[in-house]
Amino acid sequence: MASHEPAHTAADEPAPADARAGTPAGERPRHRPRHRPRLRPRLASAPTPYLRLLTATQFAFNIGFYAVLPYLATHLGSGLGMAGWLVGLVLGLRTFSQQGLFVVGGALTDRYGPRPVVLAGCTLRIAGFGWLAFAGSTATVIAAVLLIGFAAALFSPAVESEAAREAVRHERDTGAPRAHVLALFSAAGQAGAFIGPLLGSLLLLLGGGFRAACLAGAAVFVGVLAGHARLMPRAAPVSEPADARAPDAVTRTAPWARSPWRAVFTNRAFLLLCLAYSSYLVAYNQLYLSLPVEVERATGSGAALGWLFALSSLLVVVAQVPLTRLSARRIAPRTALATGLGTVAAGFAAVPLAPAGPGGLLPGAALVVLLTLGQMLLVPAARGLVPDLVEDRQLGLATGALSSLSGIAVLAGSAATGALLDAPAPVRWAALAAVPLAGAALAFTLPAGRGGKDRGTRAVAG
Repeated sequence: MASHEPAHTAADEPAPADARAGTPAGERPRHRPRHRPRLRPRLASAPTPYLRLLTATQFAFNIGFYAVLPYLATHLGSGLGMAGWLVGLVLGLRTFSQQGLFVVGGALTDRYGPRPVVLAGCTLRIAGFGWLAFAGSTATVIAAVLLIGFAAALFSPAVESEAAREAVRHERDTGAPRAHVLALFSAAGQAGAFIGPLLGSLLLLLGGGFRAACLAGAAVFVGVLAGHARLMPRAAPVSEPADARAPDAVTRTAPWARSPWRAVFTNRAFLLLCLAYSSYLVAYNQLYLSLPVEVERATGSGAALGWLFALSSLLVVVAQVPLTRLSARRIAPRTALATGLGTVAAGFAAVPLAPAGPGGLLPGAALVVLLTLGQMLLVPAARGLVPDLVEDRQLGLATGALSSLSGIAVLAGSAATGALLDAPAPVRWAALAAVPLAGAALAFTLPAGRGGKDRGTRAVAG
């Protein structure tokens, strides 16, 4: 492998053959050949330190969040005695305050950079978890849940837009398809989503109760806050190229409330991507709405639900990176998005067709496996398409808008799909399958996107 490195570093092509005939020492003071061997073909897609920080951030965020979220509905219903409709309302408000306000966090990120937005979000999340741990009335619970959701609306679009921006830069520098980096980002998040519920379950088993889970989640975010206050750059490393593309520095100094918003929300291709992605999130929300009903119907209790969530997270941790590596080399992002949505639709169609199996869990397991496989295909593809559809200086706003518009769709879709819970099973699952199928049809109207199949393959082939 080392024998290939000089050829790779001879990219100083202006020095022709006499560089070889001349003194080798003439090349060495520049030190580039000394450092370039790190970019071996097999390692060219290794993430930069900043990408590693962003990936670790996503991992830690989800540990803290999922130590609490899976147990929130039970706490509200059994612990605080809330009626079922009120539990649903609280959960819907949490989703909307998070997803619906992502656009605010994204716009603030474009305006002020990611560091202050991430730090503010972590601070609010700590306060929200601390408040929820001791909240006993409906009003205080709703306030705490809204604070928790808004905290994520700040830090998540900041981190996600930075990950997308860095993935594009990494792709340009190494030839490694951006989907590889975004797959690592997704896998790290799912690893956190896998560990978080285990942490919450352990605290519940030890008798700490929901309050202990909330305080543990807050402690995780204290660590995240401290780490980012120390390690996160004060200015985004890629802000200069964005300013170079806008020499008048309008993104930093001019009134920002109109033209970027107009540019994003009148971008037809981006809005179509939002609609397609919304169909996925409406479908994914069924893990919290229709899947529990199916598990309860099949087994008589919801005890196995945690195992199915663990199965979903474990699949992403194990298979996300190799699956994305394969798809990024062979199919365009648009095709990956449509294929993923079709796979999600197949998961819903499989529920009434799958035999009951051991413990009656086979239909639910089929749904979880196919929905997760579809998610692994479509999420990196959708995130990788965003930088192709908007300007760099609007990336934070667009990233937030993608989640906000999807959050609105989930809020509306939850009411509609909730009304299907009493419908006959074939009707219910067929209607649910139609949602991602419609999204797949929309996906084919998008630009193909920049895949890794036709460029940079030498840099990532082992």
